[in-house]
Amino acid sequence: MKGIIKTNKGDMHVTFYDKDAPNTVANMVKLAKSGYYDGLKWHRVIPDFVIQGGCPNSKDGANGIPGTGGPGYQIDCELDAENQFHDRGVLSMAHAGRNTGGSQFFVCHSRRNTAHLDRNHTCFGIVTEGLDVLDEIRQGDSIETIQIIED
Repeated sequence: MKGIIKTNKGDMHVTFYDKDAPNTVANMVKLAKSGYYDGLKWHRVIPDFVIQGGCPNSKDGANGIPGTGGPGYQIDCELDAENQFHDRGVLSMAHAGRNTGGSQFFVCHSRRNTAHLDRNHTCFGIVTEGLDVLDEIRQGDSIETIQIIED
């Protein structure tokens, strides 16, 4: 399965790891198809580390603190499959402790500063086109929508 993360800086084309992280991918697909991510901001951007989005509190007009929200439920981590390495362009589920992810995810800038996340956060996809967009994202930039393309 594939997707396109459409941002105000351009598009990032993604291939999901639906065999390695089926529940995490299914969760992302469900949220994306419902429009959950539409208009959310990249609320955490750390150069040479990650960009992070998916918090409903980052939407214009939201009351909560960006980075603290979720979909109202939690999903389990999927850490044992082959593609659980945080390389450049990898999408991974953010969480506040094992098995507490929901909607927030991050995209890795490089392997250099993310290797410690291996098998602690679920890797569930990789950017295959648009890595230049990843480098252009700044805190407060927006996720316009996430389009799902089913094979």
